[in-house]
Amino acid sequence: MILLLTRILSKIALAIAVGLLAGCQGGVLDPKGQVGIEEKQLIIIATLLMLLVVIPVIFMTLYFAWKYREGRDEAYEPKWSHSTKIEVVVWTVPIIIVLILGVITWKTTHSLDPYKPLKSDKDHITVEVVSMNWKWLFIYPEQGIATVNQLVFPTDVPVSFRISSEGTMNSFFIPQLGSQIYSMAGMVTKLHLIANEPGTYKGISANYSGPGFTGMKFNAIATPTEADFDAWVEGVKAGTHGDVINHAMLDQASYDKLAEYDADPHHVHVATPVQYYNSIKPGIFHDNVMKFMKDHGKVELLKGTPFDSTMIKGSMDHSDMDHGSMNHSEMSHESPEHVEEDK
Repeated sequence: MILLLTRILSKIALAIAVGLLAGCQGGVLDPKGQVGIEEKQLIIIATLLMLLVVIPVIFMTLYFAWKYREGRDEAYEPKWSHSTKIEVVVWTVPIIIVLILGVITWKTTHSLDPYKPLKSDKDHITVEVVSMNWKWLFIYPEQGIATVNQLVFPTDVPVSFRISSEGTMNSFFIPQLGSQIYSMAGMVTKLHLIANEPGTYKGISANYSGPGFTGMKFNAIATPTEADFDAWVEGVKAGTHGDVINHAMLDQASYDKLAEYDADPHHVHVATPVQYYNSIKPGIFHDNVMKFMKDHGKVELLKGTPFDSTMIKGSMDHSDMDHGSMNHSEMSHESPEHVEEDK
């Protein structure tokens, strides 16, 4: 009977596993990048370790319910209270599992730190990301272009994302490439990803942000080669991509226009179409991050360094807490370790 019950449970578990994994295409369990692959391995290892406790508990629950069912002559002792052997097993096994999970968590917390640049023989491409109501703006400061609701980068080249928000907090997430991280107004968070296979991957906001939230989707396109990416950039600058809306420069006026949205709760929000800007105003990302700061216009944000000392002195003359006196690592929620890594 026990053997039969074990076989039945095995078949049920297999059927459930097949059913769950059948819908994994395109999600976190179908990774296409280094970070996503390592996170999938972490999920599987953690799940298997926890199943070492879950499966025996489920089995024993069913077995004892069958063994002591009404009508059998099994000896049942409801007042039984202690067994040293059982106590050793039920405490030792979970402790060992928790210790193993603790070590794994400690190591992966550092190795999968989203702020940590990826090891690669190629330089990172920088993309500045702004979540708006309800669209994504991607600024390429090195290429001098910007896009809306479409992200393009070459395969096997790491991408350094600097992420902020124009208003409501969102969460930037490309499930097949790895980690998600929040976007918040007046702050800069960081994320490093890479695609090891060319293709088009779905990007979303993983944090509800209002009535147009369902339209906050974008395609993350990994081009087969760096030459293909360069050709795409040239096409954006020349305005030759006929399947999208092409604009001129992304300056403060066009940025403000793009950020506009209908706040009417009865308004039916339609997903924003893909748009390209063939040039950008230098520093527009940091200008719009800093506009939420108290001393915007008086403090200059210097990439990777503290604020200019003379400006700090002027800001510190205020009697109250001065946001402008914070260094770049504090504004960006970056630790000194991360700042040093970027240098």
